[in-house]
Amino acid sequence: MANSLGDGLMTEESRRAAEQLRAARERQKQALNLQRESILSQRTSNPGRRAALEAALAQVEAQIQSIG
Repeated sequence: MANSLGDGLMTEESRRAAEQLRAARERQKQALNLQRESILSQRTSNPGRRAALEAALAQVEAQIQSIG
């Protein structure tokens, strides 16, 4: 009986950990999407600044892709 209870608790702990991980990934993805939108909203005629924004956008999009 102790094993059944222990297994049940472990399953519940695993479920909670998985849910916390999913929620953390979702928050991270939302933050990255906000960064992406901020970068896209910026306009500049300065070539150096434009290159920096393009690099930042590429980095943010790569992070979004890695999260899934």
